[in-house]
Amino acid sequence: MASPAVDDYLKTIYHHTEWQDDRITPSQLAAELGLAPSSVTEMVQKLAAQGLVTHRPYGPIALSDDGERRAAAIIRRHRLIETWLVREFGYAWDEVHDEAEVLEHAISDRLLEGIDERLGRPRFDPHGDAIPDAAGHVHREPFVVLGGASAGHTGRVLRVSDRDPELLRAVESAGVAVGATVTVTSAVALRIGEVDVTLPRAAADAVWLSVDPEA
Repeated sequence: MASPAVDDYLKTIYHHTEWQDDRITPSQLAAELGLAPSSVTEMVQKLAAQGLVTHRPYGPIALSDDGERRAAAIIRRHRLIETWLVREFGYAWDEVHDEAEVLEHAISDRLLEGIDERLGRPRFDPHGDAIPDAAGHVHREPFVVLGGASAGHTGRVLRVSDRDPELLRAVESAGVAVGATVTVTSAVALRIGEVDVTLPRAAADAVWLSVDPEA
């Protein structure tokens, strides 16, 4: 069952457990996709019949091995395209998501490989999200969300969620960029070098920082 609709389901399930371990429930999946619960239930049953997810009635949903590989492949496409648009065409990081949603279903595997090679086989997209390699593997570091970091914590900005373009613009305006080393001063405030910046409240759950595993 090859279709953008199936890919959207698999991507959403993948995203849900990318930065935490709790599996997505049918009601959460319906809310994320903006669909009626009955429609989601029907599609999940079809995905289970295709061997792409595992699910029991009213229980959480998980990707099967085949579903994980397929989700990683489409996410690889999406994130490579986002990186390509930023590096090669001057898009801002808050502008690329919708473009990539369209292009990820249109480009060939040959073109995708050419993009990956031209970009130097990047491991992360402009928002800091890991780009799966051709085998579906990803590299992630230990992390803490800004709102869960203690005052005085110093780390690199690993990721900024791309869900809210307005928040991305506010974070960028504050001088916070993926890869920057920052020190936490409160749940929504950081020090970058000698400069103190305050971020919107939503940043508490949208900015990921590195953690020293030996600390």
